[in-house]
Amino acid sequence: MRPVDSSTLAFAAVAALLVITPGADMALVAKNALAHGRRAAITTALGVCLGGVIWTLAAAFGIAAFVRSSQTAFNTLRIAGAAYLLYLGLQAIWKARRRGERAQPASERAAQSGRTAFRQGVFSNLLNPKLAVFFTSLLPQFIAPGQSVFARSLLLGGILQLIAIVWLTFYSCLVARMGAALRRPRVRRWLDRLTGTVLVAFGLRLAMERR
Repeated sequence: MRPVDSSTLAFAAVAALLVITPGADMALVAKNALAHGRRAAITTALGVCLGGVIWTLAAAFGIAAFVRSSQTAFNTLRIAGAAYLLYLGLQAIWKARRRGERAQPASERAAQSGRTAFRQGVFSNLLNPKLAVFFTSLLPQFIAPGQSVFARSLLLGGILQLIAIVWLTFYSCLVARMGAALRRPRVRRWLDRLTGTVLVAFGLRLAMERR
């Protein structure tokens, strides 16, 4: 078996640090874990990773480089991504307010549909133009002269997504378990407000992002 080269191991270490750094994806997973349970959170994580796979392919085919170099493409994704995060955050805050107006029946606390959670994960990742900058600035540092840029980009992107799905699945289970212990309506309302506010903050930050 061919040993793993040192640059691949170095990339895996850097990727792990980046994956566990809190960001919009983790905030969205946490929101769905607290509001809808483990299944919705894991489905959200799968959506996030699918978005990452698409960005990996975009980097391998040169599309990510175009997004990074094109002011119009970058700004379009930036505005759309910021608007989507703001929508999700404000939606969570609004739901928290409605919970305060009346007791929430158990049926309304049922797990969020897999389709909705998955879609949220995909869109939150795909509509983030910073990933174009990430893939076109970090990956080339781990591609040696003579190596196939296409094949190497797919390999490194695959490693990144593998680390991401492992971490986000663990994170989903952890937050969902914490949420199960916080069933009091008042606590759940504050948690919804908190996660919603975090998503709004990430949306505002993305709106002000520059290349």
